[in-house]
Amino acid sequence: MAVNRTPVYKRCRSLGLEPSVLGYDGKSKRKAERTNRKVSEYGLQLREKQKAKFIYGVLEKPFRNYYEKADKMKGQTGENLMIMLESRLDNVVFRLAFARTRHEARQIVDHKHVLVNGKCVNIPSYRIKAGDVIEIREKSKNMNRYKEIAEVTGARLVPEWLDQDLENFKGTVKQLPTREMIDVPVDEMLIVELYSK
Repeated sequence: MAVNRTPVYKRCRSLGLEPSVLGYDGKSKRKAERTNRKVSEYGLQLREKQKAKFIYGVLEKPFRNYYEKADKMKGQTGENLMIMLESRLDNVVFRLAFARTRHEARQIVDHKHVLVNGKCVNIPSYRIKAGDVIEIREKSKNMNRYKEIAEVTGARLVPEWLDQDLENFKGTVKQLPTREMIDVPVDEMLIVELYSK
């Protein structure tokens, strides 16, 4: 399995992202080098694509597949793409505050700690639907890891499309998110322009 091993803060600096978007605390101690170089239209489009891929932890081939599926769906391609990325299981685990970062959420799903509607699912890219109940399995709830996570993420705001019960590590998907509910700093129209060339 391919893994992106680029240091998180370094990547955030190069893409102009705040580490808090990914769930990381603090800021990088290094300052971003400011250059007055003009960025081309292609450069801007590429940067937006790289931002989206980095935030959601998706590599190029699956990301392109998401784009192609979004393009075939009804409605705007960019909005469909963002909704598909947001409704990945690892992202929903992160949004429900069952993990500190999306990377940790992916690991929790990989290690078979997550149940969707009572069944164990260990596929981070699994797409959730409205009405799905996501919870940490009973055996894992007593682990120290989850007590620490609850302390750190207790004050995190949960999006309005999710219903969270942090004490029992359980959450319900009230509805699929709309683009307005997704607070990710990505201009998806630039991604559409890039792929539609």
